[in-house]
Amino acid sequence: MQLSEQEIIRREKLNGLRELGINPYPADLYPVKDTSKQVKENFEDGKKVVLAGRLMSVRDQGKACFAELQDSEGRMQLYFNRDVICEGEDKTLYNQVFKKLTDLGDFIGVEGELFTTKVGAQCVMVKNFTFLSKTLRPLPLPKVDEEGKVHDAFNDAELRYRMRYVDLVVNPNVKEVFVKRTKLFSAMRNFFNDAGYMEVETPILQAIPGGAAARPFISHHNALDIPLYLRIANELYLKRLIVGGFDGVYEFSKNFRNEGMDRTHNPEFTAMEIYVAYKDYNWMMEFTENLLEHCANAVNGTTDATFGEHKVSFKAPYARVTMTDAIKNFTGFDISGKTEAELFEAAKSMGIEVDATMGKGKLIDEIFGAKCEGNFIQPTFITDYPKEMSPLCKSHRDNPELTERFELMVCGKEIANAYSELNDPIDQRERFEAQMALSEKGDDEANGIIDEDFLRALEYGMPPTSGLGIGMDRLIMFLTNNPSIQEVLFFPQMRPEKKQIELTEDEKWIIEILKANEGISIGDLKEKSALSGKKWDAASKGISKHGLMKVVVNGDAKIVEYLGK
Repeated sequence: MQLSEQEIIRREKLNGLRELGINPYPADLYPVKDTSKQVKENFEDGKKVVLAGRLMSVRDQGKACFAELQDSEGRMQLYFNRDVICEGEDKTLYNQVFKKLTDLGDFIGVEGELFTTKVGAQCVMVKNFTFLSKTLRPLPLPKVDEEGKVHDAFNDAELRYRMRYVDLVVNPNVKEVFVKRTKLFSAMRNFFNDAGYMEVETPILQAIPGGAAARPFISHHNALDIPLYLRIANELYLKRLIVGGFDGVYEFSKNFRNEGMDRTHNPEFTAMEIYVAYKDYNWMMEFTENLLEHCANAVNGTTDATFGEHKVSFKAPYARVTMTDAIKNFTGFDISGKTEAELFEAAKSMGIEVDATMGKGKLIDEIFGAKCEGNFIQPTFITDYPKEMSPLCKSHRDNPELTERFELMVCGKEIANAYSELNDPIDQRERFEAQMALSEKGDDEANGIIDEDFLRALEYGMPPTSGLGIGMDRLIMFLTNNPSIQEVLFFPQMRPEKKQIELTEDEKWIIEILKANEGISIGDLKEKSALSGKKWDAASKGISKHGLMKVVVNGDAKIVEYLGK
Protein backbone atom coordinates (compact mmCIF):
# COMPACT_ATOMS: atom_id res chain seq x y z
CA MET A 1 0.00 0.00 0.00
CA GLN A 2 1.42 3.36 -1.04
CA LEU A 3 1.05 6.01 1.68
CA SER A 4 1.06 9.77 1.28
CA GLU A 5 3.43 11.91 3.30
CA GLN A 6 0.59 12.89 5.64
CA GLU A 7 -0.40 9.26 6.19
CA ILE A 8 3.19 8.32 7.01
CA ILE A 9 3.46 11.20 9.52
CA ARG A 10 0.23 10.18 11.22
CA ARG A 11 1.42 6.62 11.61
CA GLU A 12 4.60 7.94 13.19
CA LYS A 13 2.47 9.95 15.62
CA LEU A 14 0.47 6.80 16.35
CA ASN A 15 3.68 5.10 17.41
CA GLY A 16 4.66 8.19 19.40
CA LEU A 17 1.46 7.93 21.44
CA ARG A 18 2.11 4.27 22.16
CA GLU A 19 5.69 5.02 23.24
CA LEU A 20 4.24 7.42 25.82
CA GLY A 21 1.99 4.66 27.12
CA ILE A 22 -1.16 6.13 25.57
CA ASN A 23 -3.52 3.71 23.82
CA PRO A 24 -4.66 5.49 20.60
CA TYR A 25 -7.79 3.31 20.53
CA PRO A 26 -8.85 2.78 24.17
CA ALA A 27 -11.62 0.32 24.98
CA ASP A 28 -12.83 2.19 28.05
CA LEU A 29 -16.21 3.91 28.13
CA TYR A 30 -15.80 7.68 28.02
CA PRO A 31 -18.35 9.36 30.34
CA VAL A 32 -19.84 11.94 27.93
CA LYS A 33 -22.38 14.08 29.80
CA ASP A 34 -22.98 16.96 27.40
CA THR A 35 -23.30 17.84 23.71
CA SER A 36 -22.33 21.05 21.97
CA LYS A 37 -26.00 21.92 21.48
CA GLN A 38 -26.90 21.34 25.12
CA VAL A 39 -23.93 23.39 26.29
CA LYS A 40 -24.90 26.36 24.11
CA GLU A 41 -28.59 26.20 25.01
CA ASN A 42 -27.88 26.01 28.76
CA PHE A 43 -24.68 28.02 28.91
CA GLU A 44 -23.56 29.16 32.35
CA ASP A 45 -20.10 30.48 33.25
CA GLY A 46 -18.28 28.11 35.60
CA LYS A 47 -20.47 25.11 34.78
CA LYS A 48 -18.55 21.81 34.52
CA VAL A 49 -18.98 19.84 31.26
CA VAL A 50 -17.71 16.63 29.67
CA LEU A 51 -17.77 16.43 25.86
CA ALA A 52 -16.30 14.20 23.16
CA GLY A 53 -15.86 14.51 19.41
CA ARG A 54 -13.49 15.30 16.56
CA LEU A 55 -10.90 18.04 16.75
CA MET A 56 -11.68 20.21 13.71
CA SER A 57 -9.46 23.30 14.06
CA VAL A 58 -6.60 24.62 16.21
CA ARG A 59 -5.29 28.20 16.56
CA ASP A 60 -1.89 27.89 18.21
CA GLN A 61 -0.87 30.69 20.58
CA GLY A 62 2.20 29.06 22.10
CA LYS A 63 1.37 28.18 25.68
CA ALA A 64 -2.33 28.18 24.82
CA CYS A 65 -4.55 27.16 21.90
CA PHE A 66 -8.12 27.76 20.81
CA ALA A 67 -9.71 24.77 19.11
CA GLU A 68 -13.06 23.49 17.84
CA LEU A 69 -14.61 20.17 18.81
CA GLN A 70 -17.30 18.69 16.55
CA ASP A 71 -19.82 16.22 17.96
CA SER A 72 -23.09 14.83 16.62
CA GLU A 73 -24.92 18.12 17.18
CA GLY A 74 -22.47 20.82 16.12
CA ARG A 75 -19.24 22.48 17.20
CA MET A 76 -17.97 23.89 20.49
CA GLN A 77 -14.97 26.16 21.01
CA LEU A 78 -12.28 24.89 23.39
CA TYR A 79 -9.42 26.67 25.14
CA PHE A 80 -6.29 24.67 25.93
CA ASN A 81 -3.87 26.31 28.38
CA ARG A 82 -0.63 24.48 29.10
CA ASP A 83 -0.50 25.36 32.81
CA VAL A 84 -4.18 24.54 33.36
CA ILE A 85 -3.89 21.11 31.76
CA CYS A 86 -0.45 20.38 33.26
CA GLU A 87 -0.46 21.86 36.75
CA GLY A 88 2.88 20.31 37.77
CA GLU A 89 6.33 20.40 36.20
CA ASP A 90 5.55 17.71 33.64
CA LYS A 91 4.07 19.44 30.56
CA THR A 92 4.09 16.33 28.34
CA LEU A 93 0.31 16.13 27.98
CA TYR A 94 0.18 19.59 26.42
CA ASN A 95 3.59 19.98 24.74
CA GLN A 96 3.85 16.48 23.31
CA VAL A 97 0.46 14.77 23.24
CA PHE A 98 -1.71 17.72 22.25
CA LYS A 99 0.63 19.94 20.23
CA LYS A 100 2.78 17.33 18.47
CA LEU A 101 0.89 14.04 18.38
CA THR A 102 -2.71 15.20 17.91
CA ASP A 103 -4.09 15.94 14.42
CA LEU A 104 -7.25 17.48 13.04
CA GLY A 105 -9.88 14.77 12.82
CA ASP A 106 -8.71 12.92 15.93
CA PHE A 107 -11.35 12.00 18.51
CA ILE A 108 -10.74 13.36 21.99
CA GLY A 109 -12.75 13.69 25.19
CA VAL A 110 -12.53 16.90 27.22
CA GLU A 111 -13.45 17.86 30.78
CA GLY A 112 -13.63 21.51 31.68
CA GLU A 113 -15.53 24.59 32.75
CA LEU A 114 -17.56 27.03 30.65
CA PHE A 115 -16.45 30.63 30.32
CA THR A 116 -17.08 33.59 28.05
CA THR A 117 -14.12 34.99 26.11
CA LYS A 118 -13.23 38.68 25.92
CA VAL A 119 -15.02 38.92 22.55
CA GLY A 120 -18.17 37.31 23.99
CA ALA A 121 -17.72 33.77 22.58
CA GLN A 122 -18.90 30.71 24.51
CA CYS A 123 -15.95 28.46 25.31
CA VAL A 124 -14.79 25.47 27.37
CA MET A 125 -11.69 25.91 29.52
CA VAL A 126 -10.17 22.43 29.16
CA LYS A 127 -8.98 20.97 32.47
CA ASN A 128 -8.17 17.54 31.10
CA PHE A 129 -8.41 15.74 27.78
CA THR A 130 -8.31 12.07 26.80
CA PHE A 131 -7.22 10.55 23.49
CA LEU A 132 -10.10 8.44 22.08
CA SER A 133 -9.17 7.60 18.48
CA LYS A 134 -6.28 8.45 16.16
CA THR A 135 -7.12 9.18 12.53
CA LEU A 136 -4.66 7.92 9.93
CA ARG A 137 -5.96 9.95 6.98
CA PRO A 138 -6.31 13.76 6.89
CA LEU A 139 -9.84 15.13 6.43
CA PRO A 140 -10.43 17.33 3.35
CA LEU A 141 -11.32 20.34 5.49
CA PRO A 142 -12.84 23.34 3.67
CA LYS A 143 -11.45 26.74 4.62
CA VAL A 144 -13.32 30.06 4.73
CA ASP A 145 -11.35 33.26 4.08
CA GLU A 146 -11.99 36.72 5.51
CA GLU A 147 -14.41 37.49 2.66
CA GLY A 148 -16.47 34.40 3.43
CA LYS A 149 -15.32 32.44 0.36
CA VAL A 150 -14.95 28.68 0.79
CA HIS A 151 -11.73 27.06 -0.41
CA ASP A 152 -10.84 23.35 -0.76
CA ALA A 153 -14.51 22.38 -0.44
CA PHE A 154 -15.24 18.64 -0.51
CA ASN A 155 -17.85 18.90 -3.27
CA ASP A 156 -16.91 16.31 -5.90
CA ALA A 157 -20.17 14.32 -6.19
CA GLU A 158 -18.58 10.92 -6.85
CA LEU A 159 -16.17 11.25 -3.93
CA ARG A 160 -18.96 12.50 -1.66
CA TYR A 161 -21.25 9.56 -2.43
CA ARG A 162 -18.42 7.01 -2.33
CA MET A 163 -17.04 8.37 0.95
CA ARG A 164 -20.25 9.49 2.65
CA TYR A 165 -18.55 9.12 6.04
CA VAL A 166 -16.21 11.98 5.07
CA ASP A 167 -19.02 13.99 3.47
CA LEU A 168 -21.01 13.91 6.72
CA VAL A 169 -18.04 15.12 8.75
CA VAL A 170 -16.98 18.07 6.60
CA ASN A 171 -20.32 19.15 5.08
CA PRO A 172 -22.77 19.74 7.98
CA ASN A 173 -25.69 20.55 5.64
CA VAL A 174 -25.61 16.96 4.34
CA LYS A 175 -26.45 15.57 7.78
CA GLU A 176 -29.54 17.78 7.96
CA VAL A 177 -30.96 16.09 4.84
CA PHE A 178 -30.83 12.72 6.57
CA VAL A 179 -32.24 14.11 9.80
CA LYS A 180 -35.21 15.32 7.75
CA ARG A 181 -35.46 11.93 6.07
CA THR A 182 -35.89 10.29 9.46
CA LYS A 183 -38.47 12.92 10.43
CA LEU A 184 -40.43 12.06 7.28
CA PHE A 185 -40.55 8.36 8.11
CA SER A 186 -41.54 9.08 11.71
CA ALA A 187 -44.28 11.52 10.67
CA MET A 188 -45.76 9.09 8.15
CA ARG A 189 -45.58 6.19 10.60
CA ASN A 190 -47.34 8.26 13.30
CA PHE A 191 -50.05 9.32 10.84
CA PHE A 192 -50.81 5.68 9.96
CA ASN A 193 -50.63 4.47 13.56
CA ASP A 194 -52.98 7.23 14.72
CA ALA A 195 -55.43 6.08 12.02
CA GLY A 196 -55.30 2.56 13.48
CA TYR A 197 -53.30 0.83 10.74
CA MET A 198 -50.66 -1.81 11.42
CA GLU A 199 -47.03 -1.84 10.29
CA VAL A 200 -45.95 -5.23 8.92
CA GLU A 201 -43.05 -6.95 7.17
CA THR A 202 -43.18 -9.02 3.99
CA PRO A 203 -40.53 -11.11 2.15
CA ILE A 204 -37.68 -9.47 0.29
CA LEU A 205 -36.71 -12.74 -1.41
CA GLN A 206 -39.68 -13.83 -3.49
CA ALA A 207 -40.34 -16.87 -5.66
CA ILE A 208 -42.33 -14.72 -8.10
CA PRO A 209 -41.55 -11.00 -8.59
CA GLY A 210 -44.94 -9.27 -8.60
CA GLY A 211 -46.79 -6.08 -7.80
CA ALA A 212 -45.12 -3.93 -10.48
CA ALA A 213 -43.79 -3.98 -14.03
CA ALA A 214 -40.01 -4.00 -13.67
CA ARG A 215 -36.92 -6.13 -14.28
CA PRO A 216 -35.96 -8.06 -11.13
CA PHE A 217 -32.60 -9.06 -9.71
CA ILE A 218 -32.31 -12.86 -9.81
CA SER A 219 -30.63 -14.99 -7.17
CA HIS A 220 -30.55 -18.72 -6.38
CA HIS A 221 -31.35 -20.63 -3.22
CA ASN A 222 -28.92 -23.53 -3.00
CA ALA A 223 -30.79 -25.67 -0.44
CA LEU A 224 -34.12 -25.47 -2.29
CA ASP A 225 -32.44 -25.34 -5.71
CA ILE A 226 -34.83 -22.67 -6.97
CA PRO A 227 -34.42 -19.18 -8.39
CA LEU A 228 -35.42 -16.33 -6.09
CA TYR A 229 -35.97 -12.69 -6.92
CA LEU A 230 -35.32 -9.55 -4.92
CA ARG A 231 -38.72 -7.94 -4.59
CA ILE A 232 -39.76 -5.24 -7.02
CA ALA A 233 -42.82 -4.42 -4.87
CA ASN A 234 -44.59 -5.74 -1.78
CA GLU A 235 -48.16 -5.22 -3.03
CA LEU A 236 -49.29 -8.81 -3.47
CA TYR A 237 -48.15 -9.85 0.02
CA LEU A 238 -49.87 -6.90 1.69
CA LYS A 239 -53.10 -7.76 -0.12
CA ARG A 240 -52.82 -11.31 1.20
CA LEU A 241 -52.94 -9.78 4.69
CA ILE A 242 -56.13 -7.87 3.81
CA VAL A 243 -57.58 -11.24 2.72
CA GLY A 244 -56.46 -12.58 6.09
CA GLY A 245 -58.57 -10.06 7.97
CA PHE A 246 -56.50 -6.94 8.63
CA ASP A 247 -58.39 -3.72 7.89
CA GLY A 248 -55.26 -1.65 7.27
CA VAL A 249 -51.59 -2.62 6.81
CA TYR A 250 -48.53 -0.68 5.69
CA GLU A 251 -44.83 -1.31 5.15
CA PHE A 252 -41.72 0.71 4.44
CA SER A 253 -40.00 -1.67 2.04
CA LYS A 254 -36.64 -1.88 0.34
CA ASN A 255 -37.37 -2.66 -3.32
CA PHE A 256 -34.91 -3.63 -6.05
CA ARG A 257 -35.24 -3.07 -9.79
CA ASN A 258 -32.58 -4.15 -12.26
CA GLU A 259 -32.92 -1.08 -14.45
CA GLY A 260 -31.09 2.08 -15.41
CA MET A 261 -29.69 4.62 -12.97
CA ASP A 262 -30.17 8.36 -13.20
CA ARG A 263 -30.83 11.38 -10.99
CA THR A 264 -34.21 10.00 -9.87
CA HIS A 265 -33.59 6.22 -9.96
CA ASN A 266 -31.42 3.93 -7.85
CA PRO A 267 -31.56 0.12 -8.23
CA GLU A 268 -32.29 -0.14 -4.50
CA PHE A 269 -34.92 2.26 -3.19
CA THR A 270 -37.44 2.68 -0.38
CA ALA A 271 -41.19 2.62 -0.95
CA MET A 272 -44.11 2.86 1.42
CA GLU A 273 -47.25 0.91 0.58
CA ILE A 274 -50.50 0.97 2.55
CA TYR A 275 -53.73 -0.97 1.96
CA VAL A 276 -57.03 -0.12 3.67
CA ALA A 277 -60.14 -2.29 3.46
CA TYR A 278 -63.57 -0.92 2.52
CA LYS A 279 -62.07 2.20 0.85
CA ASP A 280 -61.75 3.37 -2.76
CA TYR A 281 -59.39 5.65 -4.67
CA ASN A 282 -61.53 8.74 -4.04
CA TRP A 283 -61.09 8.23 -0.29
CA MET A 284 -57.39 7.53 -0.84
CA MET A 285 -56.89 10.84 -2.68
CA GLU A 286 -58.13 12.79 0.32
CA PHE A 287 -56.13 10.57 2.67
CA THR A 288 -52.96 11.14 0.58
CA GLU A 289 -53.18 14.93 0.46
CA ASN A 290 -53.80 15.09 4.22
CA LEU A 291 -50.88 12.71 4.78
CA LEU A 292 -48.45 14.79 2.70
CA GLU A 293 -49.60 18.05 4.27
CA HIS A 294 -48.88 16.49 7.68
CA CYS A 295 -45.47 15.20 6.57
CA ALA A 296 -44.35 18.48 5.01
CA ASN A 297 -45.17 20.31 8.24
CA ALA A 298 -43.32 17.69 10.31
CA VAL A 299 -40.19 17.85 8.15
CA ASN A 300 -39.94 21.57 7.37
CA GLY A 301 -42.39 23.27 9.72
CA THR A 302 -44.41 24.48 6.72
CA THR A 303 -46.44 23.05 3.84
CA ASP A 304 -44.38 25.09 1.38
CA ALA A 305 -41.27 23.64 -0.24
CA THR A 306 -38.73 24.82 -2.79
CA PHE A 307 -37.55 22.46 -5.51
CA GLY A 308 -35.10 24.02 -7.94
CA GLU A 309 -36.80 27.04 -9.45
CA HIS A 310 -40.25 25.96 -8.28
CA LYS A 311 -42.21 26.87 -5.16
CA VAL A 312 -44.48 23.96 -4.24
CA SER A 313 -47.34 23.86 -1.76
CA PHE A 314 -48.26 20.54 -0.14
CA LYS A 315 -51.32 22.06 1.53
CA ALA A 316 -54.50 20.11 0.74
CA PRO A 317 -56.52 19.86 -1.45
CA TYR A 318 -54.70 19.04 -4.71
CA ALA A 319 -55.92 19.41 -8.30
CA ARG A 320 -57.40 16.37 -10.07
CA VAL A 321 -56.98 15.76 -13.84
CA THR A 322 -57.86 12.58 -15.77
CA MET A 323 -55.18 10.88 -17.86
CA THR A 324 -57.33 11.29 -20.98
CA ASP A 325 -57.84 15.03 -20.41
CA ALA A 326 -54.14 15.58 -19.66
CA ILE A 327 -53.06 13.98 -22.97
CA LYS A 328 -55.81 15.76 -24.91
CA ASN A 329 -54.84 19.11 -23.34
CA PHE A 330 -51.11 18.87 -24.12
CA THR A 331 -51.18 16.97 -27.44
CA GLY A 332 -54.65 17.48 -28.91
CA PHE A 333 -54.94 13.68 -29.25
CA ASP A 334 -57.84 11.79 -27.64
CA ILE A 335 -56.76 8.30 -26.54
CA SER A 336 -60.35 7.19 -25.84
CA GLY A 337 -61.22 3.99 -27.74
CA LYS A 338 -58.04 3.99 -29.79
CA THR A 339 -56.50 0.74 -30.98
CA GLU A 340 -52.90 -0.26 -30.36
CA ALA A 341 -52.05 0.56 -33.99
CA GLU A 342 -53.61 4.02 -33.74
CA LEU A 343 -51.72 4.75 -30.51
CA PHE A 344 -48.48 3.52 -32.09
CA GLU A 345 -48.87 5.86 -35.08
CA ALA A 346 -49.89 8.77 -32.84
CA ALA A 347 -46.82 8.35 -30.65
CA LYS A 348 -44.56 8.17 -33.74
CA SER A 349 -46.13 11.33 -35.14
CA MET A 350 -45.33 13.11 -31.85
CA GLY A 351 -41.66 12.18 -32.21
CA ILE A 352 -41.79 9.61 -29.41
CA GLU A 353 -39.51 6.59 -29.72
CA VAL A 354 -41.65 3.42 -29.80
CA ASP A 355 -41.15 -0.21 -30.81
CA ALA A 356 -43.22 -3.26 -31.69
CA THR A 357 -43.00 -4.77 -28.18
CA MET A 358 -45.15 -1.98 -26.71
CA GLY A 359 -48.78 -2.66 -25.94
CA LYS A 360 -51.52 -0.05 -25.50
CA GLY A 361 -50.62 0.66 -21.89
CA LYS A 362 -46.93 1.22 -22.60
CA LEU A 363 -47.71 3.45 -25.59
CA ILE A 364 -50.07 5.65 -23.55
CA ASP A 365 -47.50 5.79 -20.77
CA GLU A 366 -44.84 6.94 -23.24
CA ILE A 367 -47.12 9.67 -24.64
CA PHE A 368 -48.01 10.94 -21.18
CA GLY A 369 -44.39 10.83 -19.99
CA ALA A 370 -43.03 12.67 -23.02
CA LYS A 371 -45.73 15.28 -23.50
CA CYS A 372 -47.61 15.80 -20.25
CA GLU A 373 -46.03 14.95 -16.92
CA GLY A 374 -43.39 17.71 -16.98
CA ASN A 375 -46.17 20.31 -16.99
CA PHE A 376 -47.53 19.37 -13.56
CA ILE A 377 -45.54 21.38 -11.01
CA GLN A 378 -47.94 21.75 -8.09
CA PRO A 379 -49.17 18.48 -6.55
CA THR A 380 -51.76 17.09 -8.99
CA PHE A 381 -53.66 13.80 -9.03
CA ILE A 382 -53.68 12.24 -12.52
CA THR A 383 -56.70 9.93 -12.44
CA ASP A 384 -58.58 7.22 -14.38
CA TYR A 385 -55.82 5.38 -16.22
CA PRO A 386 -56.57 3.08 -19.19
CA LYS A 387 -56.99 -0.57 -18.12
CA GLU A 388 -53.92 -1.71 -20.09
CA MET A 389 -51.68 0.43 -17.83
CA SER A 390 -52.98 -1.00 -14.56
CA PRO A 391 -53.11 -4.81 -14.31
CA LEU A 392 -53.82 -4.80 -10.56
CA CYS A 393 -56.45 -2.07 -10.53
CA LYS A 394 -60.25 -2.26 -10.42
CA SER A 395 -62.19 -1.27 -13.56
CA HIS A 396 -63.73 2.20 -13.42
CA ARG A 397 -67.32 2.14 -12.20
CA ASP A 398 -68.44 4.45 -15.05
CA ASN A 399 -66.17 3.38 -17.93
CA PRO A 400 -64.92 -0.23 -18.30
CA GLU A 401 -62.02 0.91 -20.53
CA LEU A 402 -60.53 2.81 -17.58
CA THR A 403 -59.39 1.94 -14.07
CA GLU A 404 -59.84 3.62 -10.70
CA ARG A 405 -56.25 4.70 -10.34
CA PHE A 406 -54.38 7.90 -9.61
CA GLU A 407 -50.77 9.01 -9.60
CA LEU A 408 -49.64 12.12 -7.74
CA MET A 409 -47.35 14.33 -9.83
CA VAL A 410 -45.07 16.99 -8.32
CA CYS A 411 -42.60 19.04 -10.39
CA GLY A 412 -43.12 16.67 -13.32
CA LYS A 413 -42.36 13.52 -11.33
CA GLU A 414 -44.59 10.79 -9.89
CA ILE A 415 -44.30 10.38 -6.12
CA ALA A 416 -47.43 8.34 -5.35
CA ASN A 417 -49.53 5.69 -7.06
CA ALA A 418 -52.89 4.39 -5.82
CA TYR A 419 -55.79 2.14 -6.85
CA SER A 420 -59.18 0.94 -6.02
CA GLU A 421 -57.69 -2.54 -5.81
CA LEU A 422 -58.83 -5.31 -8.12
CA ASN A 423 -60.48 -8.01 -6.00
CA ASP A 424 -62.23 -10.04 -8.74
CA PRO A 425 -60.04 -13.18 -9.07
CA ILE A 426 -61.31 -14.03 -12.57
CA ASP A 427 -60.61 -10.52 -13.87
CA GLN A 428 -57.23 -10.60 -12.14
CA ARG A 429 -56.27 -13.85 -13.86
CA GLU A 430 -57.16 -12.35 -17.25
CA ARG A 431 -54.99 -9.30 -16.50
CA PHE A 432 -52.07 -11.54 -15.50
CA GLU A 433 -52.46 -13.50 -18.72
CA ALA A 434 -52.40 -10.25 -20.70
CA GLN A 435 -49.15 -9.33 -18.92
CA MET A 436 -47.71 -12.73 -19.78
CA ALA A 437 -48.58 -12.17 -23.45
CA LEU A 438 -46.71 -8.84 -23.38
CA SER A 439 -43.71 -10.58 -21.80
CA GLU A 440 -43.71 -13.19 -24.56
CA LYS A 441 -43.95 -10.36 -27.08
CA GLY A 442 -40.65 -8.99 -25.78
CA ASP A 443 -41.62 -6.48 -23.08
CA ASP A 444 -38.97 -7.29 -20.43
CA GLU A 445 -40.76 -5.20 -17.79
CA ALA A 446 -44.03 -7.13 -18.07
CA ASN A 447 -44.49 -9.91 -15.54
CA GLY A 448 -44.15 -13.24 -17.32
CA ILE A 449 -45.04 -15.42 -14.32
CA ILE A 450 -48.57 -15.78 -12.95
CA ASP A 451 -48.71 -15.77 -9.15
CA GLU A 452 -51.13 -18.64 -8.61
CA ASP A 453 -50.98 -18.34 -4.82
CA PHE A 454 -52.08 -14.70 -4.99
CA LEU A 455 -54.99 -15.68 -7.25
CA ARG A 456 -55.90 -18.41 -4.77
CA ALA A 457 -55.89 -15.81 -1.99
CA LEU A 458 -58.28 -13.61 -3.99
CA GLU A 459 -60.56 -16.62 -4.52
CA TYR A 460 -60.92 -16.83 -0.75
CA GLY A 461 -62.25 -13.27 -0.93
CA MET A 462 -60.72 -9.80 -0.49
CA PRO A 463 -62.98 -6.93 0.61
CA PRO A 464 -63.13 -3.69 -1.39
CA THR A 465 -59.70 -2.14 -0.76
CA SER A 466 -57.69 0.90 -1.72
CA GLY A 467 -53.90 0.85 -1.84
CA LEU A 468 -51.28 3.59 -2.01
CA GLY A 469 -47.56 3.49 -2.79
CA ILE A 470 -45.17 6.40 -2.22
CA GLY A 471 -41.55 6.63 -3.33
CA MET A 472 -39.92 7.78 -0.12
CA ASP A 473 -36.59 8.74 -1.68
CA ARG A 474 -38.26 10.94 -4.28
CA LEU A 475 -40.55 12.55 -1.69
CA ILE A 476 -37.63 13.56 0.53
CA MET A 477 -35.89 14.97 -2.56
CA PHE A 478 -38.80 17.41 -2.95
CA LEU A 479 -38.89 18.27 0.76
CA THR A 480 -35.15 19.02 0.94
CA ASN A 481 -34.65 20.63 -2.50
CA ASN A 482 -32.30 17.94 -3.80
CA PRO A 483 -32.50 17.22 -7.55
CA SER A 484 -30.55 13.95 -7.28
CA ILE A 485 -31.64 10.76 -5.50
CA GLN A 486 -27.99 10.14 -4.60
CA GLU A 487 -28.17 13.15 -2.26
CA VAL A 488 -30.87 11.55 -0.10
CA LEU A 489 -29.40 8.04 0.11
CA PHE A 490 -26.59 7.49 2.58
CA PHE A 491 -24.89 5.00 0.28
CA PRO A 492 -26.17 5.19 -3.33
CA GLN A 493 -25.16 2.49 -5.78
CA MET A 494 -21.86 3.36 -7.51
CA ARG A 495 -19.73 1.86 -10.21
CA PRO A 496 -16.81 -0.15 -8.79
CA GLU A 497 -14.00 2.12 -7.69
CA LYS A 498 -11.12 2.11 -10.13
CA LYS A 499 -8.00 0.62 -8.61
CA GLN A 500 -5.03 2.94 -8.51
CA ILE A 501 -2.51 1.84 -11.11
CA GLU A 502 1.00 1.31 -9.73
CA LEU A 503 3.65 1.98 -12.38
CA THR A 504 7.35 1.22 -12.40
CA GLU A 505 9.83 4.06 -12.94
CA ASP A 506 10.46 2.82 -16.50
CA GLU A 507 6.71 2.80 -17.23
CA LYS A 508 6.34 6.32 -15.86
CA TRP A 509 9.23 7.50 -18.04
CA ILE A 510 7.67 6.08 -21.22
CA ILE A 511 4.32 7.70 -20.35
CA GLU A 512 6.02 11.09 -19.89
CA ILE A 513 7.46 10.76 -23.41
CA LEU A 514 4.04 9.79 -24.79
CA LYS A 515 2.42 12.82 -23.15
CA ALA A 516 5.02 15.13 -24.68
CA ASN A 517 4.96 13.53 -28.15
CA GLU A 518 1.45 12.93 -29.48
CA GLY A 519 1.29 10.15 -32.09
CA ILE A 520 4.96 9.07 -31.84
CA SER A 521 6.23 6.07 -33.82
CA ILE A 522 7.17 2.99 -31.84
CA GLY A 523 10.78 3.23 -33.06
CA ASP A 524 11.15 6.86 -31.97
CA LEU A 525 9.53 6.10 -28.61
CA LYS A 526 11.93 3.26 -27.95
CA GLU A 527 14.88 5.42 -28.95
CA LYS A 528 13.81 8.37 -26.76
CA SER A 529 13.30 6.09 -23.76
CA ALA A 530 16.96 4.94 -23.99
CA LEU A 531 15.96 1.73 -22.21
CA SER A 532 17.68 -1.59 -22.76
CA GLY A 533 15.79 -4.14 -24.82
CA LYS A 534 14.80 -6.13 -21.73
CA LYS A 535 13.60 -3.06 -19.81
CA TRP A 536 11.74 -1.73 -22.87
CA ASP A 537 9.88 -5.00 -23.37
CA ALA A 538 8.85 -5.19 -19.70
CA ALA A 539 7.77 -1.53 -19.47
CA SER A 540 5.85 -1.41 -22.77
CA LYS A 541 4.01 -4.66 -21.93
CA GLY A 542 3.10 -3.26 -18.49
CA ILE A 543 1.71 -0.02 -19.93
CA SER A 544 -0.34 -1.95 -22.51
CA LYS A 545 -1.66 -4.29 -19.82
CA HIS A 546 -2.88 -1.26 -17.83
CA GLY A 547 -4.70 -0.05 -20.95
CA LEU A 548 -2.70 3.18 -21.12
CA MET A 549 -1.42 2.92 -24.71
CA LYS A 550 -2.13 1.20 -27.98
CA VAL A 551 -0.25 0.75 -31.25
CA VAL A 552 -2.03 1.85 -34.45
CA VAL A 553 -0.73 0.66 -37.83
CA ASN A 554 -0.67 3.54 -40.31
CA GLY A 555 0.69 2.24 -43.61
CA ASP A 556 4.24 1.03 -42.88
CA ALA A 557 4.43 3.01 -39.65
CA LYS A 558 3.40 1.84 -36.19
CA ILE A 559 2.14 4.82 -34.16
CA VAL A 560 1.81 4.68 -30.37
CA GLU A 561 -1.18 6.51 -28.83
CA TYR A 562 -1.50 7.36 -25.14
CA LEU A 563 -4.90 6.34 -23.71
CA GLY A 564 -4.64 7.92 -20.28
CA LYS A 565 -5.96 11.34 -19.29
